[in-house]
Amino acid sequence: MEKTLLSIGHGYSARALAARLIPRGWRVIGTSRSADKLDDIARTGVEPLQWPGTDLRPLLRDLRHVLVSAGPGPEGDPVLAALAPDIAEAASHLRWLGYLSTTGVYGNHQGAWVDEQTPLNPATRRGQARVEAEAAWRAIPGLPLHIFRLAGIYGPGRGPFAKVRKGTARRIIKPGQVFSRIHVEDIALALELSINQPDPGAIYNLCDDDPAPPQEVIGHAAELLGLPLPPAEDFETAEMTPMARSFYAESKKVRNDHAKAALGWSPQYPDYRSGLAAMLRHDT
Repeated sequence: MEKTLLSIGHGYSARALAARLIPRGWRVIGTSRSADKLDDIARTGVEPLQWPGTDLRPLLRDLRHVLVSAGPGPEGDPVLAALAPDIAEAASHLRWLGYLSTTGVYGNHQGAWVDEQTPLNPATRRGQARVEAEAAWRAIPGLPLHIFRLAGIYGPGRGPFAKVRKGTARRIIKPGQVFSRIHVEDIALALELSINQPDPGAIYNLCDDDPAPPQEVIGHAAELLGLPLPPAEDFETAEMTPMARSFYAESKKVRNDHAKAALGWSPQYPDYRSGLAAMLRHDT
């Protein structure tokens, strides 16, 4: 099963990778917790499996490539909770295991730059759970683990245009706040490059070259659409869900130099302007 990928928790980024691999002769098997999503997965050319609910152990005995997108829950990493002994047993014949993490593991740096050598100091419970999950994966002896720390993901079907068109977009202003972002196609490209040149133990930040305040992105989306600038709201007084507010607990700029040098990767969309323009051309 040289050109077969098992994608556990086959979500947005994994689908973009599958769209690159399948035309190159790969077989991709994607899992989902929800039976309702299996037909959608199948329509993309991926073989769908419901998991939990399907025994993945026979696949793990034969496969060479695994992508884990499933994030940690209250009880920790769900994949390791169910399959840790089997993954440890498969470590000797796996060539590449990719784990999708988040730049949230670095925590708040008040707008300063971070890279893969920056100490992990998460500012949220979600970030702490990712730190613990990364450590659990790294603890498996001999596993050809590759960790990808993703910045804020956007792309087709996941961007600001819908809210701007509906008039529900807001420009939340928090002085000094800056985020890094990554277009989903650039994630897929980096993953494919890594699969083609495994480097067990590697950690890569995946983000574009232009960290920016969130209100700038919303404003530019409105400009591209020729619509009025969404209203500005002060972060301290804006009505927001606890989840939305938690994203503003961290402000940092993420460096991607290591991914560029080690993988020969270069973002197709080096800033949000080029990414949004491409999305608008496809009316997403």
